[in-house]
Amino acid sequence: MKPELKKYDGIVPKNLLEELEEKCPASKLKKAAEKLCEQYLKAKVDSGESVGLVSAESIGEPGTQMTLNTFHFAGVAEMNVTMGLPRIIEILDGRKNVKTPMMEIFLKSPYNKGKDIRKIALAVKEHKVGDIISEFTINVMDGKVEAKLNKESMKELGVNNAAVCSAIKKGMKGVNVKGSDDMISIKLKSKDEKSLHEIYKVKEKAKDVYLKGIKGISQVLPVKRKEEFLIITAGSNLKKVFELDFVDASKTRTNSICEIDNVLGVEAARSAIIDEVYKVIEAQGLNVDIRHIMLIADTMCSSGRVKGITRYGVVSEKASVLARASFETPIKHLINASLVGEVDMLNSVVENVMLNQPVPVGTGLPGLVTKGEGSSKKK
Repeated sequence: MKPELKKYDGIVPKNLLEELEEKCPASKLKKAAEKLCEQYLKAKVDSGESVGLVSAESIGEPGTQMTLNTFHFAGVAEMNVTMGLPRIIEILDGRKNVKTPMMEIFLKSPYNKGKDIRKIALAVKEHKVGDIISEFTINVMDGKVEAKLNKESMKELGVNNAAVCSAIKKGMKGVNVKGSDDMISIKLKSKDEKSLHEIYKVKEKAKDVYLKGIKGISQVLPVKRKEEFLIITAGSNLKKVFELDFVDASKTRTNSICEIDNVLGVEAARSAIIDEVYKVIEAQGLNVDIRHIMLIADTMCSSGRVKGITRYGVVSEKASVLARASFETPIKHLINASLVGEVDMLNSVVENVMLNQPVPVGTGLPGLVTKGEGSSKKK
């Protein structure tokens, strides 16, 4: 480290000084180091600052102004994305099943320039047997359903008659499947269950049998951003998408936080929480300091897995008996604590409010460790 920066070592983080040394010309280094130190000290939180309460207020107050529920992609009514307050609640609750899961799939070269973009989009989308059927006929006498295949759709997807029969056999139980040139016959095995209702159920079930593509992705939309093509999807399956050789896994992302946690780990999930919350707040035209969002993301991910800020997530892990009892089922928590002789140290907010005591909030407040000289002299 250069002499101009050494005096700031220990005051400013080392990685910031190293970055400054790398990017700043030697002639301007001294002045830049002074400015960096000044800005860093100004940005630091004062000792005693109630960062948790400030963060809660800073996100809660603009949250009352959010009204927009959904955002429509231009011209595609089916592809909605939850936005506004419902989306914030969805993220902070750590929900496994999000209301409108979506992905942004980035492609490797040359596909990101538009090569075979339609073919690639079709390979990603989940296709069901109903997509290639042009007509269904129900034969009540024989207890079977006949389906006429659409040859053009089959050619586009690259499937043949045998593949369709195989998919139906795999996806349905208790049926016999036969295929001819452009027809498929699905017959119930049981002789007793040939009522119209049962045959109709077979027809509806056959429509939803998985045929090809990635499960969970119901819609695909190729779009161009600047000079690059990418695919936006309705539905999400990060693990399977990463297995495709034309996908750029380093940029592809999903809006499902729990899926990111399962596939990429807690660090990626933490970054996704920050990005997703910030994106919603920014889209609403509001301004919240990113450090408030980072504090919430850290709290959600501190255990090594994503946990929502709910009574089943972060709240359930509180050390205080009274804090846990302040949510639902207080009797259960109090009885369990009594049985094992649990002690409440009254270190947090809720339990002190319940007992009408001053609330111990604030970051980095010093505590009295030794008595001063004056106190011993008085004795």
